[in-house]
Amino acid sequence: MADPSPPPLPVLPPRLALSPARFAVGLPLLALLVLAVERAWTCGGELAKGAPDMARILDEMWPPSFVRAGTVARLMFETASMAVAGAAVGCAASFLLAFLAAKNLSPHPLAYYLSRAAISFFRTVPDLVWAIFFVVAVGLGPVAGTLAIVVDTMGFCGRFYADAMEETDPGPREALVASGAGRFGVVLAAVVPAALPAMVNASMFALEKAVRASVVLGLVGAGGIGIELKASMDMFQFSEATTIILAIFVLVLGVEQLSALVRRRIL
Repeated sequence: MADPSPPPLPVLPPRLALSPARFAVGLPLLALLVLAVERAWTCGGELAKGAPDMARILDEMWPPSFVRAGTVARLMFETASMAVAGAAVGCAASFLLAFLAAKNLSPHPLAYYLSRAAISFFRTVPDLVWAIFFVVAVGLGPVAGTLAIVVDTMGFCGRFYADAMEETDPGPREALVASGAGRFGVVLAAVVPAALPAMVNASMFALEKAVRASVVLGLVGAGGIGIELKASMDMFQFSEATTIILAIFVLVLGVEQLSALVRRRIL
């Protein structure tokens, strides 16, 4: 005869069990979510009121105008140059910084904590703020934008490079140290080959990020196509703005495809 007792109720794993501390943290988060949703509904009403103007602007944006195609092409080349140069220099600087920020490679605890603090600071400050800082420091133009991308890339790649170096297998490194290899030789022979896939992946994402950032940095005078896009929108030249947006789309799409190709070949 089968047992008529009901099956036991499933028990939540410990990590999902409700505790007073989790309740105290979750309740304010839930209240914040409710307020955010309520605010979003309010913004939704404003969006509905602006829908006719959005439709009018979209109608005026097509077809695109190629009257200033030469200027757009020149500024797109400047935008791409800023992104590539800034990402390349930033990745190279990130490698040196990551060497100090990796706990298993840093020559001194003070160097480790200072380099980690620098990476966190570079990553915390938005790239647009860095662009404003460098525009004030070196003047308007692509130099300020390139420097902003360098610093932003150091904050982005520095952490990933350091984490990748820390996660490498200590066996080959310890074998080289036992054979008398120096610190720099150990890094090149044991650490870099093991961390290379993760570093390449982070570098490709940094390049994609730099391309998108280089478009926005022009809004504050840091070079690139951004200032031209802003001028077209401010002067209600929406068809010219469409040309710029399409050019940005082609550039970003091309960089993403190149990044994916590199990752497939190396990773």
